[in-house]
Amino acid sequence: MSDTELLLKSEPIRRLEVFTGAGRRRSWTAEQKAQIVAETYQSGESVSAVARRHALTPQQLFGWRRDARQQREDGACDGVSAFAPVLVEAVSSSADAAIAPVCPRRSTAIVIVIGAATVRIEPGTDGATLQTVLRALLAAT
Repeated sequence: MSDTELLLKSEPIRRLEVFTGAGRRRSWTAEQKAQIVAETYQSGESVSAVARRHALTPQQLFGWRRDARQQREDGACDGVSAFAPVLVEAVSSSADAAIAPVCPRRSTAIVIVIGAATVRIEPGTDGATLQTVLRALLAAT
């Protein structure tokens, strides 16, 4: 049987996709990836629906989610200084002030600079000791 005989007996073509262009892979910036990954957590839609909307495969999007989670767990910002806003308020009683629990994950030290004094707080520092040191520092300044 020849090729042409096979073509005549086959089913008619119902859908035909034509790919044009250079056929390069799309590249996504880190910001675009982060925005799409965040969309999977916030929108309440399934990962497959978000992937479809952005013309991705669900496997690719799950891979991006896994990479983002791994970066958070590994502390992708190790060795990089980061700043957080601090609000200082007068507290009537120090017993009312809550001390945040120390996370068992890897973290970098916190550095507090008040005037000429620098306090370096390593992970696992006892809350009572820290409170005593900061009170003494504030009293001296």
